[in-house]
Amino acid sequence: MNILFIGDIVGNPGREAIKVLLKPLIKEYGIDLTIANGENAAGGKGLTKEVAEELYDDGIEFITMGNHVWDQRSIMKFIDQEARLIRPANYPVGAPGKGYGYIRTKGKKVGVLNLSGRVFLNSLEDPFSGAIRWINEMRQETPVIIVDFHAEATSEKVALGWFLDGKVSAVLGTHTHIQTADARLLHQGTAYITDVGMTGPRDSVLGVKKETIINRFLTQLPAKFELAAGPIQLNAVVIDVDETTGKARSIAPIQRVKE
Repeated sequence: MNILFIGDIVGNPGREAIKVLLKPLIKEYGIDLTIANGENAAGGKGLTKEVAEELYDDGIEFITMGNHVWDQRSIMKFIDQEARLIRPANYPVGAPGKGYGYIRTKGKKVGVLNLSGRVFLNSLEDPFSGAIRWINEMRQETPVIIVDFHAEATSEKVALGWFLDGKVSAVLGTHTHIQTADARLLHQGTAYITDVGMTGPRDSVLGVKKETIINRFLTQLPAKFELAAGPIQLNAVVIDVDETTGKARSIAPIQRVKE
C-alpha cells in the first residue's frame, strides 16, 4: 500500500496547499491512505473542529498533532470523540484524546502512533520505553504502523528511528518545518526521515513572515508572529508498505510549490 504522510500544515496557507495540491498527488502516486500533522493548521497554532473537517473534506484521512495540541482550547471538546485525530501518546494519563489509532484502507487496518520528543520540548513520558509498550499493543491489531515523532533534536529523532527499526513501518519526524535530505530504509525495513517538512508559506521562516523573525534576531525584542503570504508549498513523503509484513519497501520525499 502507498501511504502519503504530509508535514506540518501551517494555517490558511497550508490548508490552501492541501486544497490545491493534494488530490493531484494522490492520483500521481496511487495513494491509498493520507495522513497529516495538523498541529499548526488553525491560525498557525493548534486545531479546531472546523479546520479538521475542512482537512477531511480536502482528502486528509487521519491527523496527528504535537506540542501545540492544546493551543486551541476547543479541541478538548471534540478530541475524545474523533477517531481520526490523535495527540502524542506520552502526555500524562488523564489528558484528553488518544495517542494512537487505526484506520482502514484496501481492507487492511493501519495503525498510527504519535509521540513527542523531550529534548528542548516539554518533559513528557519517555517516548522510547513508551513506544515499545504502545507498539506491542498495536501489533496485535496490525503489522502496519506509522509513527509521527514530533521532536526538536535531530539526535533524538535518529535514535528513535534506529530503536524502532523492524518494529514499525515508518518513523517520520515532524515539528521543525524543514524537510531533511535523509529519507531512507533502515536495515530491518523501517522507513525513516528526520523531518517531513512543512505545508504552508514557502517564502517564510517556518511559516512566519521572514521580516518579523529577522527583526527579532536583530533586536532580541518580542514580536507578534503573523503567517507569511506568497507561494505555498506541500512537503510530504510517500511510503510503500508491504501490508502483510508491515515492512517498508521504499520512502520518497515530495516537495510541491504553487506560485
